[in-house]
Amino acid sequence: MKKEGNIKISSENMMPIIKKWLYSDKDIFLREIVANGIDAITKFKKLASMGEAKDDGEECCVKISVDKKAKTLTVEDNGIGMTEEEVENYITQIAFSGASDFLAKYEKANGDGIIGHFGLGFYSAYMVSENVEIFTKSYKDKPAVHWESDGNATYSIEECDKQNRGTKIVMHIDAAEKEFLDENNIKQLVRKYCAFMPYNVYVSYKGDGKDEPLNSTLPLYAKNPKDCTDEDYKNFYRDTFMDYNEPIFWVHLNMDYPFKLKGILYFPKVRNKVELERGKVKLYCNQVFIADNIKEVIPEFLMLLNGVIDCPDIPLNVSRSFLQNDSQVQKISKHITKKVADKLTALYKNDKEKYETCWEDTANFIKFGCIKDKDFYEKVKDIIIYKDVNDKFVNLSEFSATEVKEEKSEDKKQPKTVYYVSDKLQQAQYIKMFKDQGLNAILCDNFIDPHFLSFLEYNTPNKVKFMRIDAGVDGALKADGETAEDSVLADIFKNALGNDKLTVKFEKLKNAEVPAIIITDEYMRRYSEMGQLYGMTDGGLAMTLIVNLNSPVVSKIKELDEEKQKFVCKYIYSLALLSFKKLEASELDGFVNANMELLENYIK
Repeated sequence: MKKEGNIKISSENMMPIIKKWLYSDKDIFLREIVANGIDAITKFKKLASMGEAKDDGEECCVKISVDKKAKTLTVEDNGIGMTEEEVENYITQIAFSGASDFLAKYEKANGDGIIGHFGLGFYSAYMVSENVEIFTKSYKDKPAVHWESDGNATYSIEECDKQNRGTKIVMHIDAAEKEFLDENNIKQLVRKYCAFMPYNVYVSYKGDGKDEPLNSTLPLYAKNPKDCTDEDYKNFYRDTFMDYNEPIFWVHLNMDYPFKLKGILYFPKVRNKVELERGKVKLYCNQVFIADNIKEVIPEFLMLLNGVIDCPDIPLNVSRSFLQNDSQVQKISKHITKKVADKLTALYKNDKEKYETCWEDTANFIKFGCIKDKDFYEKVKDIIIYKDVNDKFVNLSEFSATEVKEEKSEDKKQPKTVYYVSDKLQQAQYIKMFKDQGLNAILCDNFIDPHFLSFLEYNTPNKVKFMRIDAGVDGALKADGETAEDSVLADIFKNALGNDKLTVKFEKLKNAEVPAIIITDEYMRRYSEMGQLYGMTDGGLAMTLIVNLNSPVVSKIKELDEEKQKFVCKYIYSLALLSFKKLEASELDGFVNANMELLENYIK
């Protein structure tokens, strides 16, 4: 006998809220309906394993079909099914969890793979439907049931002639949501939300033996790492992220205590060393897709990676859209960070050659992680390496102890000076001067390096300070002995250059071939660069011209007439500028004119 009734909710205003606001994206309705079908199959399989239900050997799966003419989208499973009483309980009483009731009755089933909140998940169908029907038959010897509602807080329920066990949801798609009657669109949504569900999901099932499921019921991350090959990992990466650049390496997460967590995090090949590209870490709960890059679970710096993480212990709200605040989430996040740090450390210790090969692709990620996560920094600080100007990799502790000649100081707390290069091509002359004196410097040419060097200085007070290779001459390029003041030469340069903002100093440099170099104060330059980055300054920077008194060219300037003195001084300044930075238009124009004048005099 057909019955009618009211859906039991606290207020009639609740239905519009559930239909429109419970979920962040309309697409999610398909995930919820399919996930309910998977739950129903999981329950049936558990009951069959306990001898409380008979397994007929038929493949347990979810079938999805589109009927454009009828404007319906149907999702059918052959799971546990429902009796009329269960439909009344689990569908008409919104938020009464079918999973909770099931577990309370069958504690032995232990709940693995059962998501729950069937009632709310089902009502997501009304985000795209004007009317929804349920045809269901329980595994018990009970009549099949047909339930129907247009989502306006009323429903009808009666017996029907469904013969097979399971549940069929027929959604009559709203005219404004016709995109969900496009079979290709439905397939894309299945691949997005149902890619790893534990039972096969078919779209437009024909039953001719040629049907291919759109999901993988045993994804690679769910397997034991010992059973996975490098090719398996690469194929899974390519298929999941549609990235045909092979990852450089990966971390397979696989633990059951104190919480369940499985997944694979991939270190992608860096396409551009001057920026950090955001990756995509997909979060699953019992093989059901939840969202990408959930910051509560995935630390910010790990979002630069690509990966899949499945954690059944994540405390989700009823719509599975947000995480509830929970100490468990923090523990999961910290564990993921630890496993990544452990992988990097193991690679450094066991296969240093590969670690060095991968460094340029992982350096930005590791440095960003250190800045963002103190625990991560503490775990990896001893495996941070740098390429030096001789193209060899060095650890900072090794480098500062053996490669750089320190300034003489009786104060043992004086920090060690480590020189670095930010542009190997632009600073080639400075590098040559260093090499000629048996000195070395590290290469720090990524955009994150200025921040990272400041971070290291802050976190290792009195241990190390960084100086760009063009930041000074003391202890590195300056010749031994005192330098006498030369007021005559100072006046010649001052009159020739006519630049009141430019400081000119005179030193005896070890390399006599270089007539002059430009240096800037390290910390003033950093401040200026930071201001320029944030649009607070124009990037102008006070420079000092160091004139080399050991240069044969400089030693003859005083012998020249005034016109030639000006020419030589300007030319020396231009050469120094050219080695320090890219010349501005006016500077380049003057330098070209000076070279033309030299050529004209040479061919006379």
